[in-house]
Amino acid sequence: MPYTVTEACIRCKYMDCVEVCPVDCFYEGENMLVIHPDECIDCGVCEPECPAEAIVPDTDKRAEKWLEMNRTYATTWPNITHKGEPPADADAWKETQGKFAQFFSKKPGTGS
Repeated sequence: MPYTVTEACIRCKYMDCVEVCPVDCFYEGENMLVIHPDECIDCGVCEPECPAEAIVPDTDKRAEKWLEMNRTYATTWPNITHKGEPPADADAWKETQGKFAQFFSKKPGTGS
């Protein structure tokens, strides 16, 4: 049962989750993170660290459409192992719904 990053991460990308992950299974896109489901050990330490509440277990109904997307982008985006600076306007986007269609970017992040 891996954890999955959902749409709530888009334009927030706080990265608090990266600091606590014992297996470095986070990958960085231009404006969100994803978890590689085959690397996640289901420890759950990342979930409570996310200020945007964007991380859910794959058994959560909200994870259904995001699990394969996490898998896909985790194979093309760079691995991230250290917390970086979130976008300056992250707090303004934290509660916004429906961000995927307008703001999702397939571009990779810088990784670290």
